[in-house]
Amino acid sequence: MDTKYIFITGGVASSLGKGIISASLGKLLQARGYRITIQKFDPYINIDPGTLNPYEHGECYVTADGQETDLDLGHYERFTGIETTRDNSVTTGRIYLSVIESERRGDYLGKTIQVVPHITDEIKRRIQLLAARQTLDFVITEIGGTIGDIESQPFLEAIRQLRWELGPQRALNIHLTYVPYLAAAGELKTKPTQTSVKQLQGLGIQPEVLVLRSEHALGDELRRKVAHFCNVAESAVIQSQDLPSIYEVPVNMQRQGLDAICLSKMGISPGPTPELGPWRRFLLMRSQATEAIDIALVGKYDLQDAYKSIRESLAHACTYNNRLAHIHFVNSEHLTDDNVASLLGGMTRVVICPGFGQRGTEGKIIAAHYCRTHDIPTLGICLGMQMMVVEYARYVLGYADASSSEFSATTSHPVISMMEEQKAVTQMGGTMRLGSYECQLVEGTHAWQAYGRLPRVRERHRHRYEFNSQYLADFEQHGMLCAGINPDAGLVEIVEVPSCRWYVGTQFHPEYSSTVLHPHPLFMDFIGAETADE
Repeated sequence: MDTKYIFITGGVASSLGKGIISASLGKLLQARGYRITIQKFDPYINIDPGTLNPYEHGECYVTADGQETDLDLGHYERFTGIETTRDNSVTTGRIYLSVIESERRGDYLGKTIQVVPHITDEIKRRIQLLAARQTLDFVITEIGGTIGDIESQPFLEAIRQLRWELGPQRALNIHLTYVPYLAAAGELKTKPTQTSVKQLQGLGIQPEVLVLRSEHALGDELRRKVAHFCNVAESAVIQSQDLPSIYEVPVNMQRQGLDAICLSKMGISPGPTPELGPWRRFLLMRSQATEAIDIALVGKYDLQDAYKSIRESLAHACTYNNRLAHIHFVNSEHLTDDNVASLLGGMTRVVICPGFGQRGTEGKIIAAHYCRTHDIPTLGICLGMQMMVVEYARYVLGYADASSSEFSATTSHPVISMMEEQKAVTQMGGTMRLGSYECQLVEGTHAWQAYGRLPRVRERHRHRYEFNSQYLADFEQHGMLCAGINPDAGLVEIVEVPSCRWYVGTQFHPEYSSTVLHPHPLFMDFIGAETADE
């Protein structure tokens, strides 16, 4: 079967959940036995989101091959279990950079470089690149932004051209819009959707499927009205009402036949509807969990999308441990010796979050000290792990001025220091230690047990500073052990304190590898850890 392409666009407003719809459709097609992948095209000019403030764009998700990407790629991987790559995430910046580099090399033989055809041709090439490198039945392409945004127009023009070139049975558009409810009038309003579709039609794209996002149930009469005004079959007007969990969306989409409609419109007989057995069992476990567990996220970004993968990994692990995750954000910038007990004392688990920059680091050190001395199960990730190391150096090793060389050039004990390979790097974007690296686990450690006694694992990284191995013997003599090490570079990947119930820090990011059907073993062990009050 020739590869087929499904384009998902959005209108009316941003943040409607195109990524969740893309991931859900990918899951449903995958359940039917099709080989799929999902890619995200973002219209911003940044080369990647690696230098973006999380307040601007949420977390930066890292692929196994070391690409800093949009957080939606995390949804794709968590829903489908596929491993995305740098080719699954493309920005306007990367498109223009590629075209400009080609022009500088003389590849265009002196021609005037224009948005059409040069930029649009590069976009079309990128859309089809994944299918050129692997055998795929479907490529789902999510276009970031909202119809009407000036920066999205080259992507939409490329889609228009590609749909015409491929034909109706190889290319299809799903348009996601918002149906607002006006409380004063007591009515749901379809005019924004009609206007959004007309904008899309004005660009030469007729959507075959509409997904209507709403906080309220949409009646048949409203769906008929939308179908009539938007030239879409009534059966292809799908409702996406708010649900208690994003993981219920695939089942809701399947119930309304989204995958079957797409297949039919592309000339494929849908056949029997998959049962989604493992997925439904996961949802059943979520619904049956009764014991709540209070988990603190200690970080400096008061925005849930800034720690999206961590939150979802905790939710996965809680579900499989028959627990409900009650997640509390604790701003490390405001954490002090005076208020730490009131903020963390009632928590059964604490995650000391990753991040960059000095702001909030002293609060993370205070959190690490409180959790270690009060034996609260604690997981430190990347910078969180580094602050656990600094705390231990100050309070156990007696190095009062211990710090990271990232934050103090004058410390006499830089227990965290810059990696040798990073010292000559001057640019910020895409220059850290990124992607999947091997970690050799130390037999008998807590981490080794959590990973099922595997000798080696691979985990994803995003950092520039590391544990200073010159201090390793001193730490181990005082009870903080290296539980995992990179066999090639000798970098300390995991530290733990065996005298504590569960006190583990990882230089890597385990949250990037947790999926709905395969929760990460460290998070599973972290949530399953026994505590004194359980």
